[in-house]
Amino acid sequence: MDVGLARFSELFGSFPTPIAIVTATDGKGEPYGFTSNAVCAVSAAASMLLVSVGKESRTLPAILSSQAFAVNFLSSSGREASQVFASKATDKFAHVEWRPSAISEGAPLLFDVALGLAECRVENAIEVSDHWLVIGRVEGAAIFPREPLLYRRGDYGVWSPLNEFSTL
Repeated sequence: MDVGLARFSELFGSFPTPIAIVTATDGKGEPYGFTSNAVCAVSAAASMLLVSVGKESRTLPAILSSQAFAVNFLSSSGREASQVFASKATDKFAHVEWRPSAISEGAPLLFDVALGLAECRVENAIEVSDHWLVIGRVEGAAIFPREPLLYRRGDYGVWSPLNEFSTL
């Protein structure tokens, strides 16, 4: 039985997800990127993650041609960047500082707004409906002592722990 787009969206919009900006460069070194909340760990033993990329994404050809990408998990200061990279703007990198990854074929790393970075090489790509599931081997990573940006029901929020614990 088909659940339908509205119910499916309602289901997955009901719980908070981390926000990331996935980036890559094409063969000419041009940067590309998009906002995603569809990133997940695949295997800690093999250091792999998965990102879902829409077939119409302008970043997809750069990922597939370079066979590399970066995942910039956003901190609470990354809300504006999230909105820009979710748009159809032509120069998404105009208002954000970035440095090219030495590991991921120059994929932009957004140090100023990131909670964490994963520099990946494409391990596999699987076509599923209107998306590609790109599995990346994480070959470089960084974590910064910041609060994560979360997204739920069309709005942003930050982590609010119920218990005290040590921070990074």
